[in-house]
This record gives sequence, C-alpha cells and structure tokens, in this order.
Amino acid sequence: MSQKPLKRHKALQPLSRDHHHGLLLSWKIRAGFSKNIEPERIKTYADWFFKTHLIPHFEMEEHYVFSILEPENDLVKKALADHRLLKRLFANEDIKLALSNIEEVLDKHIRFEERVLFPEIQKVATEAQLLDIEKIHKEADFIDKLDDEFWK
Repeated sequence: MSQKPLKRHKALQPLSRDHHHGLLLSWKIRAGFSKNIEPERIKTYADWFFKTHLIPHFEMEEHYVFSILEPENDLVKKALADHRLLKRLFANEDIKLALSNIEEVLDKHIRFEERVLFPEIQKVATEAQLLDIEKIHKEADFIDKLDDEFWK
C-alpha cells in the first residue's frame, strides 16, 4: 500500500514555488539547446536567474530551513554540497558544459529537496520553527526576465 504524500506546510509552500521556477530554468536550458540557441544567450538568462532567484533562495534555506535538522544530518550535508556544486557550475567558463550540468544538477537537487529533505524537515519541525520561516520568507510575485525568450 502506497503512503499518501505529506501535504506541504504553508510555511514551506513559497520555497516549493521557488523550486517550480528552478525546474523551469532547467526546462528553459533544455529548450534552448533543442532549438540550437547560442549558449551565451542561455547563460545570460541563467546567470540572471542565479543572482536574482537562486542565491537568495539558497541563503534562505541554509539559514532558516536546513537548521531545523542537525548540521551533521546527511540530508542537510547533501543539500549544502549541491548548493556548492551549483555555485561552481555557474562560475564555470565552459558555457555549454556548465549549462548542461546546471540543468541536470538543479533538476535533481530540487526533486531531492521536494521529495526527501522537505518532508523530513516538516516531520521534525516545531510549529514555532515553521512560523519563523513563514515570517522571514515573504513571498513576492515571480518576475521573469523576458527580454530574450529564447525558449519559445
């Protein structure tokens, strides 16, 4: 008998919506490659997304969400290692290789957080901890960079 998925606590829902936009970045990179778009155009968008959305998201998770579990927790260690790897990939000067790796690593990382890490955090978090996250992470409407919609 399969177990019913845990409903995401409302404090974590904005982070899950951020994850949706991250999955769209991976999709846009794949779409750009499939349309033979110059890698520099795709990288311009990816770099904007990284600075505007991913870095603040990583900081939020690292300071307020992952800390609900012990620092030595293997799930937290994996998530932090993924964040470090993604930062290195965005800095890689081999643009085509970097984009290919970003697309794959980001997709896997988000699915790991959504399917494994967040459910674990939600199981052990106190209501007070979740309320703190809710207060700190004020969700704003997602604003995309649409001056070069290479993925269309």
